[in-house]
Amino acid sequence: MNSHLDELEAQSIYIFREAYRKFENLAMLYSVGKDSTTMIHLARKAFFGRIPFPLVHIDTTYKYPEMIEYRDRMAREWGADLIVGRNESAIAAGTGPEQGRLDCCAKLKTDGLSQTIERHGFNGLFLGIRRDEEGSRAKERVFSPRDKNFEWSYKDQPPELWDQFNTTFAPGTHIRVHPILHWTELDIWLYIQREGIELCPLYFARDGKRFRSLGCMPCTGPIQSNAVTVEEIIEELRAIKTPERAGRAQDQENTYAMQKLRAKGYM
Repeated sequence: MNSHLDELEAQSIYIFREAYRKFENLAMLYSVGKDSTTMIHLARKAFFGRIPFPLVHIDTTYKYPEMIEYRDRMAREWGADLIVGRNESAIAAGTGPEQGRLDCCAKLKTDGLSQTIERHGFNGLFLGIRRDEEGSRAKERVFSPRDKNFEWSYKDQPPELWDQFNTTFAPGTHIRVHPILHWTELDIWLYIQREGIELCPLYFARDGKRFRSLGCMPCTGPIQSNAVTVEEIIEELRAIKTPERAGRAQDQENTYAMQKLRAKGYM
């Protein structure tokens, strides 16, 4: 057994159980990616095979068909309560990346998520983000408060020293909970290997290319790769130098693009 993975797993399970004990009406954001899929695996371990809260997928209508097929099939296998949220007015208005990627993300993802939270009255969300994934995420806390508009003040975050998590917040505070914040990309793949977690097939090479990060079709590109197994992906990651989200166009839109999006409630 890998003691490092055991420690990561134990802490994530503790975070899940602590959040479930402290907060009512929680949901989990499900992006269909490797991180949120790993997070669901951890949640099922934490709650003895159940997922005791809904899974929320924000559908921009621009996702790869393989992602939607995988999402629906796995939700059925898990017996999960899957909620698909959309910003219907923005979709009807023809919102797309050609109008500006940040504006598109804000309307289809951030506003779509906010509308879904309000519609279902969720007090908090579990999200599968990691500190090593992208600069603004490194500023997050495991238990991260948002204001009444679900916006994030990255300059005013509660301290979490020595893994002492703050779970006491004023009434009406919306909470984002990040059970795998302390994991790395390599940790995720090593855990997937150990646990035999099934992933969306887009992660595995086809015709010399595969996806390292999954998103909308117009804004997410594959990398050059011949890795067709988890083991080969792990070896590839040990040597690769490019950032994980280098294929996500919205990250390169302008300086601090993701921080600006996330301050307004983006995932």
